[in-house]
Amino acid sequence: MEAQFVRGIIPAIITPMTEDEELDERGFQKLVDAMIEAGVHGIFSVGTAGEFWALSVEEKKRVYHWTVAYVDRRVPVYVGTCANSTREAVRLSELAQQAGADCISVLTPSYIKPNEEEMFNHYAAIARSVDIPILLYNLPARTGNSLSVGLVMRLVETFDNIVGIKDSSGDFSNALAYLFQAPQGFRFVMGNDALIFPALLQGAAAAIVATANVAPEIAVGIYENFVKGDLDVAKEFQKRLTPIRRAFTLGTHPAMLKAGAEMVGFAGGPPRAPVGPLSASQREQLKEMLVEIGKLK
Repeated sequence: MEAQFVRGIIPAIITPMTEDEELDERGFQKLVDAMIEAGVHGIFSVGTAGEFWALSVEEKKRVYHWTVAYVDRRVPVYVGTCANSTREAVRLSELAQQAGADCISVLTPSYIKPNEEEMFNHYAAIARSVDIPILLYNLPARTGNSLSVGLVMRLVETFDNIVGIKDSSGDFSNALAYLFQAPQGFRFVMGNDALIFPALLQGAAAAIVATANVAPEIAVGIYENFVKGDLDVAKEFQKRLTPIRRAFTLGTHPAMLKAGAEMVGFAGGPPRAPVGPLSASQREQLKEMLVEIGKLK
């Protein structure tokens, strides 16, 4: 299956919430518009930054529909359909396709430890349940499960609609293994915001970027200058973006992203409990960093 639209900077957007931790539809629309106005090449919702673990199936379905409606065909829509059970992951994937998503991204299960054959069967069931392109998603630091290069290649060779992988392992040698062993047309998507520029140099098609919630135009600057061949400028944009990635250590993810998105005038609201908002001192550190990179005065 052709998936040439998988390219560029794709923000992994937060899920804006009201003060009582309910979904904020107006804030969501505002955030989507801000990302697209900044020149992004896609929108990805209900991922790790979108607090997928804290949303019910019904809430995810609502956000899928909001994403498709508010993007309004301006850029491709990607949504996360991760679940610990294959049954739920299949159901979410079907709901995403019904909502009109262009592509789904499926993180490995967490807490449980499926063996390679069980993991293959998990993704096989998802691939058989939908017709739209699928990006595998590797984030072993948070899930406790990694997708081996061998398993990824087997899945890609078996299912036409598994078109690539988002790798957030932070292990660049692992990224290179995916890139160098993949068949033609495979879309490697960098998921570590500090490694976008080097990944593009090695053949990555795209980056799914959580820091774009705070600085979409900086992330876009990396890709657009890379494509134009202005590598020194692209590298400078990467240097400007990296401090936001380092600020992930402020609070519990994605509290920093929600606070930062709000500070720069987008939309955020609180994270959903048990995750709490940044402390006053953490907010001050975040503000200082945003001033340093030119996002605030």
